Parts: sequence; C-alpha cells; structure tokens
Amino acid sequence: MTAGSVVVAGAGHAGFQLAMSLRQNGFAERILLVNDEGHLPYQRPPLSKAYLKGTGGPETLSFRPEKFFHDQKIELVADRGTAIDRAARKLKLASGSSLDYGHLVLATGARNRLLDLPNATLEDVRYLRTLDESQVLRDRMTDHHHVVVIGAGFIGLEFAATARAKGLEVDVVELGARVMGRAVTAEISEFSQQRFAAAGVCIHLGVQVTSIESDGRKVTGVSLSDGRHIPADLIVVGVGVLPNVELAGEAGLPVASGIIVNDHLLTADQNISAIGDCALYASQRFGGSLRLESVQNATDHARCVAARLTGKDDVYDGLPWFWSDQGPDKLQMVGLTTGYDRVVVRGDRAQGQFSAFCYKGEKLLGIESVNRAGDHMFGRRLLAQNGSIIPEQAADPGFDLKSALT
Repeated sequence: MTAGSVVVAGAGHAGFQLAMSLRQNGFAERILLVNDEGHLPYQRPPLSKAYLKGTGGPETLSFRPEKFFHDQKIELVADRGTAIDRAARKLKLASGSSLDYGHLVLATGARNRLLDLPNATLEDVRYLRTLDESQVLRDRMTDHHHVVVIGAGFIGLEFAATARAKGLEVDVVELGARVMGRAVTAEISEFSQQRFAAAGVCIHLGVQVTSIESDGRKVTGVSLSDGRHIPADLIVVGVGVLPNVELAGEAGLPVASGIIVNDHLLTADQNISAIGDCALYASQRFGGSLRLESVQNATDHARCVAARLTGKDDVYDGLPWFWSDQGPDKLQMVGLTTGYDRVVVRGDRAQGQFSAFCYKGEKLLGIESVNRAGDHMFGRRLLAQNGSIIPEQAADPGFDLKSALT
C-alpha cells in the first residue's frame, strides 16, 4: 500500500479512472487530480460523434458531477504540471505552487500534431481533440458550407461523416493509398471508402495539401500536390497526435515515442508511473513496447496501477480493443493485427455487416468488425484467453463461434 498522497497529472480517461479505482480499492489518503482544462473531467469519444452533432451540453460529457469528487475526496487542482522535483517528490505547477506526492502518476495524454503550412493558424483551420475544440466546430458547422478534412484516420472520418450528415460539402485529403490505412485492413478501408462516396463525401487519396489559400483573413480553399484546388471555408486537421512526454523527459526519466514504463507501468523512478496515451509500455502479451491511443488502454492502465498502489502488484496484460462510429456504421476492432498475412471475411459486405478475421499463418491476431457486434465480443473473449480458430472455421458461415469459447 502506497504511503502518502497520490498526485495524478492529467484528468482524462486514464487520470479519472485511476482516482476512482483508488477509492474503490480502499485507498484512504489524499488524491489530487491535476486538470488543466476548464471543465470537469470528461469523456472524449463523443467529441467527434454525438456531441459534435449537437446532442446535449458540456455537462453531458462529464464522467461525474462535481459532488462526486467532493464526496470521494478527490481534489481537483485546476492547474498544469510544469516540472518534477524527483528528489523532493514535488510536482511543480504553472501557477507557481507545488504538490507533494508519495506517488506521482503521469496521465498527460497526447496533443494534436499541428499542420506546418502557411495560413495554418487562421481561425477556420481547426483541430478536434478537446471539448473546447469540439464546441468551436459544432458552432461553426452551422454557418460554414464546405469543409476540407486533412487526414483520413478515425477522427477525420468521424468528423467527415458528421459534417456531411449536417449538410456540408465535404472533401477528405489523405496522403496514403487508402483511408485508415495504418489502422485497418484493405477490406475495411475499401468498404468505408464506398460508404463515404455513396454519402457524397469526396475522398482524395495519394495526395497532400501543399498550401492553404485565403483572402487575407478567411480560408478560401486548399491546393493539392497534384495541382488541383479545392474550395473550402473550413479546414479540419486530423494528422495524428504527439504524446506529452516533456514533463517526464525534463525530469530525467527515459522517453521515446512515449514515457517508457515496464510491464507494471512504472517508470525508471519507483515513485512515478505513467498510464494512457503517453505511456510506452513493455507488453508481455505481444512482446516489445507499445503505445496505444484508446479508452480501453487508458482505463485498464489506470486499474492496473490503482491495484498496485493498494497492494496487488500484477503486470499489465490488457487486450486492446477500439471502436469508431462513422455515419450509420460502427467499426469495432480487437487485438493487434500487425504482421497479418491473411484475411478471412465473415458476413455480408453487400449488407454492410461483416468482419475481417486477420491471421498470421493459422494464428488469429485480431478481428475488425463492421456492424457485427457479436463477432467483436467473441474476439474479445477468445483473444483474452489467447485462443484462436483456424481460417477455415472463420470462413464457414455455419461454424458456431460460441463453440470455440467452451
């Protein structure tokens, strides 16, 4: 059991879950949750989905009302960590004050990768990661007409689907050869491209934006690397994120493409852990090191560290799963499919309900499902047990998946 206060730098999914799990596990000492946003800790997935569509106000996104934090004696600190004094066990804050800790948990998350082009700082060039950014886009979609989305990843496509449903003309520009090319199989990409095209979204693949055009004050469009010009009065950039590792790095902790932690999610300092999007963790399940950006990863990291700080020290062995809502379609993924060499499709692509079972040899690595929640839940149960089914079973529509779980 950790002695002394637990200070959590970051109040996203990972930070909030850690504070809550500590209390659920019986931790009785101070918990201080450092929150640098002007809102109660809130959910992020709806920012590019329901909230963007205009459903509810900011209060609908809060994990819990303010009374919950008061009742649970979780102290919300409206500030930002700027430096760690490891010898004195203090987190210094932007306000000039500092917090003493028995254990410090870095849940600093990630930030938008910014577009490096002239005019990229104009008011109508927007990003989508925080509640404030989502609110701006929600407001602007009511008086803008033509949006160019730069990047065909999950966030870009979720925004594109919402914007199109609200009546905007939408063009998506993607440098890669297919949408979501770094995240899903070609089978899923091709289906998604067809669905967006049918909805009236223009997707431009294998090109990049070379300049943002303006009239000196407002965005008027973009120029592409193949010489074309697309008019627009709004640009949304979704070209990835950068993990917030600076606080750890400047304190002398090892960092790379994340804050380096072991399979217990501990940094090189036994008094400091890192969790969520910022953590590059050693994975026994997959081998090597991973940094994942998902709600599942953030909340499972938090539960693991909360258990360690309250006396149960296990390695982190979570099974990754993800989801994305794009218009009428729900895309769900489980496992990590890096290195797959065979895809077996189960279901009916023409009906928009199918799954891609991804294999390396005879070993099932992961499942990507479109509107097939049953396949996704099967995959989560099977892969959590390190189980598999052979490709011929996945391809057989008469094979009962549940039989593989008994």
